[in-house]
Amino acid sequence: MGPGFVALSGAAKQAELLRKDGNHYFQKGRIGAAIEAYTEAITLCPNVAVYLTNRALCHRKRNDWKKVEEDCRRAIQIDSNSVKGHYMLGLALIQNNVYPEGIKHLEKALDLGRGANPKSYMVEEIWQELAKAKYREWEKASTKRSWELQTLKEACEAALEQKYFLDHSELEGFVDEAEIAHRKQLKSLRSVFEKVGEADAPSEVPDYLCCKITLDILRDPVITPSGVTYERAVILDHFRKVGNFDPLTRELLDESQLVPNLAIKEAVEAFLDKHGWAYNTD
Repeated sequence: MGPGFVALSGAAKQAELLRKDGNHYFQKGRIGAAIEAYTEAITLCPNVAVYLTNRALCHRKRNDWKKVEEDCRRAIQIDSNSVKGHYMLGLALIQNNVYPEGIKHLEKALDLGRGANPKSYMVEEIWQELAKAKYREWEKASTKRSWELQTLKEACEAALEQKYFLDHSELEGFVDEAEIAHRKQLKSLRSVFEKVGEADAPSEVPDYLCCKITLDILRDPVITPSGVTYERAVILDHFRKVGNFDPLTRELLDESQLVPNLAIKEAVEAFLDKHGWAYNTD
């Protein structure tokens, strides 16, 4: 091999040592030192995505979302299948209220994560962030619609008032009837706007759609012989850490007795669709 290959190999080895140093500093909470180590590794090997995502994680710790976005965009250009790259880019964009693109990257990270290791903690974390992002996007749109609805309601009421006073001057002997009709029109108008507003208002997740242990919305619900529904991963974790019994009823229980609760799963998906969290919970 030529001298160029040897030099490249040496740079790669040095970059890996710097990555390990950065990891060590990060674990010790020395974020500045970790950033310096990763930056040196990037300088030596600028086409290794993990060096960039590691540095982005440091910037995330400091809430420096602009730098998180910059590093993650570079990482994705190098490796389009970088789970952490798409994930942290999505978080950075959401922080800057760029919801459509941010959600797109979170969804991409979730798909890639499920394909690589569907049971990893990171898939769960991405799912939760995606849920919050979709809800925040819908809530923001809902607030805008509420303002527009209120503006339209006030304009309609003003138009009715103007019509009433114009007609009132021409009506003789029918003032009471005109006042009654006017009040009915206002009441009907307000009722229509009230119903539209209620349909668009945020809703709390019903208790029966939440895990009895974590109180979070169910994604993979399973039901026990006693009729209690839990999140599968949560009840399995309970078996491992606490023991093989039902946390609520205290009855003996093991994994073989857990049955997928398809009715609740469908109800969860219907709720999420209705309230703007429309994405696959499989």
